[in-house]
Amino acid sequence: MGFDLFSFIFIIFSWASLLSMKAEAEAEGIKSARLLDLLIRDYTVKSLDRDLRTGIVHTVTLPANFSGIKVDTVRFRCGSLHRYGAQVKEFHLGSGVIVQPCAERVMVVRQNLGYNWSSIYYANYDLSGYQLMSPILGLLAYNADSDLSYGSPFELGILAGEKPIKIDFSNITKASNKTGNWPLCASFEGNGKVTLKKQVSPNVCVATKHGHFGLVMESPPPSLPVRKKISRWKLVVGSSVGAALGAFLLGLLLVAMFVKVKKKARMEELVRRAYEEEALQVSMVGHVRARTTPTI
Repeated sequence: MGFDLFSFIFIIFSWASLLSMKAEAEAEGIKSARLLDLLIRDYTVKSLDRDLRTGIVHTVTLPANFSGIKVDTVRFRCGSLHRYGAQVKEFHLGSGVIVQPCAERVMVVRQNLGYNWSSIYYANYDLSGYQLMSPILGLLAYNADSDLSYGSPFELGILAGEKPIKIDFSNITKASNKTGNWPLCASFEGNGKVTLKKQVSPNVCVATKHGHFGLVMESPPPSLPVRKKISRWKLVVGSSVGAALGAFLLGLLLVAMFVKVKKKARMEELVRRAYEEEALQVSMVGHVRARTTPTI
């Protein structure tokens, strides 16, 4: 009876959490990468068929407001996954992979967020100076022991064994290797940390555990404005017009200077003549005064 009561309380709490998260998603526009994972998980659980065979990839149908996101899921037995590994779309899990805790059945979820929804990781992680060259891919695991339609499964850890987990971006990247610049592998941790590493081969990255991954490349520096090339005939015509205008202005300046000098010389000549005439008049008056004597 206690177990049934605990299960009932757990189910009620899970549904309350789901409704709260959906309300928060509508209010915030799903700005949290963690919130997006939880919503994808819940839609994945709802789409599963109870009779889904183990090891068969099942495509998850999402609502229209999640347009651009592609999700696939596969059920495995924990022991079989550890012994044989698996291939889930772009993810290759080698033999020896460890699931913690090892539930009897495991639901592996593969996410392709597309370029539109991948922008959430720019808001949640420091990617300044880099640009995404692929959509974000996610690899997560949940327990699938009981009837999942009556509650939300809890998350499991996927740890690589001797062989790392390989992620092949060849079919989804927009990076071109013709330039010789290879993108870097970006691993997005749950604590908001992002780790960059070199590729192990073209468009192939490796990881040691589950998470979200992508290809990034350094953003090019801002380009300087390109000067428009002026045609030769325009340059010749412009130079000729400029030279003619300069010569015309120089001619006007010389004429103005010549007129000014001429005017100054004429003024000086008039002043000189005025002085000479005034001196002559004074001299003539003195001469007359000198020759005229008073009569007694």
